[in-house]
Order: sequence, then structure tokens, then C-alpha cells
Amino acid sequence: MATTAGTDLMYYFVIFVWFITALLVHFFIKSCLKTRSATQNPPSPPALPFIGHLHLIGSVLPKSFQTLARRYGPLMLIRMGASTCVVVSNAAIAKEIFKTQDLNFSSRPEFGSSEYFIYRGSRFVMAQYGDYWRFMKKLCMTKLLAVPQLDRSVNIRDEEIEKLVERVEKSSREGKPCDLSGELTTLTNNMICRMAMSTRCSGNENEAEEIHELMREFLELAGKLSIGDVLGPLKMLDFSGNGKKLLSALQRFDALVERIIEEHESKATEGGGEDQKKDLMDILLDTFRDPTAEVKLTKKDIKSFLLDIFMAGTDTSSAAMQWAMGHLINHPEIFKKLREEINSVVGPNRLVKESDISNLPYLRAVIKETLRLHPSAPLIIRECAEDCKVNGSIVKAKTRVLVNVYAIMRDPNSWTNPDEFVPERFLESSEERVGEHQMEFKGQNFRYLPFGSGRRVCAGASLAMLMMHPAIGSLVQRFDWKPKDGEKVDLKQGPGFATEMANPLVCYPVAP
Repeated sequence: MATTAGTDLMYYFVIFVWFITALLVHFFIKSCLKTRSATQNPPSPPALPFIGHLHLIGSVLPKSFQTLARRYGPLMLIRMGASTCVVVSNAAIAKEIFKTQDLNFSSRPEFGSSEYFIYRGSRFVMAQYGDYWRFMKKLCMTKLLAVPQLDRSVNIRDEEIEKLVERVEKSSREGKPCDLSGELTTLTNNMICRMAMSTRCSGNENEAEEIHELMREFLELAGKLSIGDVLGPLKMLDFSGNGKKLLSALQRFDALVERIIEEHESKATEGGGEDQKKDLMDILLDTFRDPTAEVKLTKKDIKSFLLDIFMAGTDTSSAAMQWAMGHLINHPEIFKKLREEINSVVGPNRLVKESDISNLPYLRAVIKETLRLHPSAPLIIRECAEDCKVNGSIVKAKTRVLVNVYAIMRDPNSWTNPDEFVPERFLESSEERVGEHQMEFKGQNFRYLPFGSGRRVCAGASLAMLMMHPAIGSLVQRFDWKPKDGEKVDLKQGPGFATEMANPLVCYPVAP
């Protein structure tokens, strides 16, 4: 009996040891698989069913992503409803995306309003990386936005800045507040309309005024439809009706530009297209008619490119100038220092010109610091072409990648007092030595990316800088400014993908 009991006891002991061993092996394997999965996929905050991480995201998207990155790391997976993306938030990983693996991240995904876009397949800004995109980029760099073409239009930009100053002077004489948000948007629209099609967006031309209004409608509707990505396939049902509204606006734009194309073609037939007077439309039509062109442009391509120019170049440059003026008004010592530089170089008898920019380092520093704090495109969107490894994690093909340049240019690991407006950091004497890299606006300094980087760096960066410097310089040179409400300008950021001011910039201009 004792032998049998001992045998039973040994049997149960072996079973117990086997059970414990199996349990330990199970947990070990599960732990290894979990570790392996964690190393393969970017880290991600806890998600809720259906909505994903929407409950963690506020109205200012770049700022929300910045907050999440501080907890979950500079490369993280975010799910907004049916839309999933990888968010990049530091300079080292941005360099990996924009330089080390630039070719693999050179395309942009379709999103938001693409299904309603009548120029689908022709959009330069959102085109997939390929022959068409390379041809249009080359055309921009050699003709459309090349230095000689920008030089030909310098008088247009000078005239529009003079008109801006005249309108502000009128407000000053009458003691009325000036809506700088509206005035600066009018300025950029007028410049781009005249350079693109030899017509002004505010004046006697009804067609151009309609383009101005259409751009506002496009931006508003496209923003709403982009948010609709969280619905996935359900967005095709267009519950809000915004898709139909966008389609209608695009059709009106198409008919309007078609008439302007016909006018340009008539002038060319009559022999009125001398080279020095050619606008962007003329150059595009020349390419359209060129039988030897590498890629055969269509009129659909021309219309789409003009739409990109209007949408990418008007409100973005205007918003940047509003931020610059807001910060300058709120920092009177910086405002005074800038005016003193302008007076010492330009003098009191004429406005700041583009030719003065190289001699105004503090003005350049003010613009650079503004773009650091308020990049025109705070979230740069790319698409991964093939599965690859980034920062130790797997990013799968067709994944949307958002490079949060807003967070990168406010990273305390890269910048001293990153949230403060300090133009001095961009002077040669600064210890931060930001300006030591001469290619900073080409996106080669990966902690400073106001215009993106890599193959798809913003083609219009030079034009944007030419518009901003003289305009800000002239407004500082000619007027003191007092906010309409309160002692300081409200620098609260607006909602959405962009970083526009939440409230219009309305101030009293006062002759100094």
C-alpha cells in the first residue's frame, strides 16, 4: 500500500512539474511573440473599437500628434476611424524618410476629396512619383518657377505691395482698424493671379474675383472631406453633401479657366506673346503645343496645375505673414530692432524691395523663425511604396506617413526654448548655428523643414520667400500697430491640418 501511495504521489508530482513547465513555456512563447510584434510595428496608444485614437486627438492635429509623440515615441501608429497612418516626430526619423529612403517615400496617397476631383491623375502636388511628376517638377525648376521667370514678375509683386500699403494708409488716416488677414490674403491672391494669368484677383475682372472665392470654397470643402476619411468606404455616401458641392465648385473653376485659356490662345495667335511678358499660363500652353515635349500635357493638366498654384500659394503665404505680424506686434523689442535695420539699409523714402533682402539679415531671421513656429504645411503626407524598416519598426507598403514638421521644429532636443519667438537663433552669431547650412530651405537641415524635404520639397518655396520678405518689411517700416482687442494679438491656433490663426488679425495701423 505504501509503495502504491508513493507511486501515486510521484505521478502527481510529475504531472504538476509538467503542468508548471508547460505554463512557463506558454508564457515565454507568448512574451517572445509580443516582443517580436512590438519590434515590428511602431508603438501605438491604446485604441477604442471603431474610432481608434480619435478620442485622443484634439482640434489642432499637429499639436495633438506632438503631445502623443512625447509619450509613445517619435514613430507611432495612429488610427483615426477607418484611416491608419504612421506619424514621424523627430529630425532623425525625418532624415530617414526624406533622405535615406527618399525614393520609397516619394509618392503621396489619395485621400479626402480625391474621388470628387475632376482632375484626378493630373494633380502635380498629389501625383504619384513617376514620369508625369518628374516632368512637371523639371518644368517648374527650369521655366515656371525658375529664377528668370520670377525676375520677370518682380514688378507685379512690387506693385501689389504698394497697393497694400496704400490701403493700410487709408485705414490709418481714417483711424479705422485694418483686417490684416484679409489684406494679406488679397495681396497673395493678386500676386499669384497676375503671375499665373496676367489678371488680378480683386479689381475690375469678375473672372479673377470668382477664382478668389472659389479657392476659399475649395479649401473649406476639401478640409471637411479629408476629415471624412475616418468613415472609410462609407464616405462615398456623402452624407454631408460636401462632395457634390466640391464637384460643383470644380466645374465652375474648370469653365472659368477654359475661357481664360481661350483668351491666351487668341493673344498668342495675334502675336502678343513676347517672351518677357509670358505668364505661367503662356508657358504651360507653349508646353502643351510642343511636339517634342517629354510628356504630352493636356488642358486638364494645365487647369490642375493652376489650381495647385492657387491653393498652395495664396492662403499659406498669407497665413505665414499674419503669424509674423502677430509675433512682431506682441514683441515690441523685436519690432523695433527690425525697423532699425530696415531704416539703416533702405531708408525712409522708399519701400523694401526684393533686392534689399540679402542686406537685411534680421528680416530674414524673423521670417525663418515664423516658419519654424508656424510652417505652412505642418503635416507632410507621404506614402510607403514597399515594406521597409524605419527606426527599427516595419512600415508596410501603402501606409500613409505623416511627418509632423510642426513637432520637429518645436523639439526641445533640437531647439533652445522651442516655443518662444526668437529670431536671433537664425543669425550667424547664434550659438544654435541654424543658419550654418546654406541649404536649409531645400530641406537639408532636418530639424528645420518649413517646405519639406527630399524629391518632393516644395517647388514654390522661392516664390513664397519673395512675397513675404518685402511685404512684412514694408508693414514694419511704415506703420506702428495696435491690436483692436486687448494689449496683445491673440496667437491661438486654428483647428485642422493647417496652423492658421484661430481669429482674424485686426489691428489699428498708426503712422510712426
